[in-house]
Amino acid sequence: HCQLAFPDFAADRDAVVARAEAAGVGHMVTISTRVRRFAAEILPIAERYPSVTCSVGTHPHNAGEEADVTVAELVALAAHPRVVAIGEAGLDYHYDTAPRDAQMAGFRRHIAAARETGLPLVIHARGAEEDIARVLEEEMAAGPFKAVLHCFSSGPELARRGVALGLSVSFSGILTFKGSTALREIAAAVPLDRLLVETDAPYLAPVPLRGRTNEPANVVHTAAVLAETKGVTPAALAEATTANFFRLFDKAAQASR
Repeated sequence: HCQLAFPDFAADRDAVVARAEAAGVGHMVTISTRVRRFAAEILPIAERYPSVTCSVGTHPHNAGEEADVTVAELVALAAHPRVVAIGEAGLDYHYDTAPRDAQMAGFRRHIAAARETGLPLVIHARGAEEDIARVLEEEMAAGPFKAVLHCFSSGPELARRGVALGLSVSFSGILTFKGSTALREIAAAVPLDRLLVETDAPYLAPVPLRGRTNEPANVVHTAAVLAETKGVTPAALAEATTANFFRLFDKAAQASR
């Protein structure tokens, strides 16, 4: 999970992708935050690099701008062979940059698109744990869909309820921070077959790179800490998270051929 379309990478995107591949990163998903910019900014990157695919969706920060995006539109755009996920979508009550009703409506539309396409939903959750869990439980009861709790930084209850619903949980560089003892305890409790690692680049550079622009190559630092947290070797963790990724993002396996 990274944002390769962001201006931070405009000057050296080729080098960023090359460094990730050299570091052993086998696959990157560049994330859509605005459907209206998808065709011009996101899709061309996924088409350019064999190791990169993309999602399509509206970030909750932008939910008010894109309230007119329909389930049918998401489904149609997701038919492209380089699109392997829906989102990111969800709820953010921390920054509250979009009206909460628009965020909620957008979240449910993206769930419907994930259900219809069979693609996993990438979920953004911040400051809205109870509402996220409630919506996921309601919607899963209405019909199953695949999803991942991305850049997990919430409490143990959301992780527990998400895993109970069959979701995966993805950890970013936050896991490596000195003050993240509680988050590492949550990661230790998540089953190995539900774990993913990510950068959320250009944000959240892991230790020992905090304060720098993050990039996909740096996921190796998060993976090392997660391996230690789970009591497995880095190689075993890499094998597990790779298998978990391609099981969840199964369309990415086809796109990588």
